[in-house]
Amino acid sequence: MKNRFILIIVLLFVILSAIFFWLKAAAPQYAFGALMGGNIIMAVLAIVSYVLVTAQISQRPEAFVRGVYSSTFLKLFVCIVAILTYALVNKPNVHKPSLFILFGIYAVYSIAETWQLSRMARGK
Repeated sequence: MKNRFILIIVLLFVILSAIFFWLKAAAPQYAFGALMGGNIIMAVLAIVSYVLVTAQISQRPEAFVRGVYSSTFLKLFVCIVAILTYALVNKPNVHKPSLFILFGIYAVYSIAETWQLSRMARGK
C-alpha cells in the first residue's frame, strides 16, 4: 500500500507539473515559479503527512484521526505562509488567479491524501 500512495502522489505531481508547463506557454501571466513551488511543497508535505499518519495507524483509532488532522493542519499552515510570502514579495503585481490555483493545489493534494490514507486505515 505504501508504494501505491507514493505512486499516486508522484502521478499527481507529474500531471499538475504538465498542466503548469502548458499554462506557462498558453498564458504566461500566471506565476509559473510560484505554481511549481507550490506543487513541490505540497508533494513533499503529502509524503511527510503519510509518514506521520502511518505511524498512527497501528495505534488506537483516535490516534489515526489525530494524525490526519495534524497533517492537514500542517499542510494548510505551510500553504498559507507560502501564499502570504508570495503575495508580500510580489505586492504590486500579484496575479490573483495564480493564488486561487495555489489553493486548488492544496485541495487536490489534501483530497488525494485523505482518500488514500482512509483506505489504508480501513484495510488495517
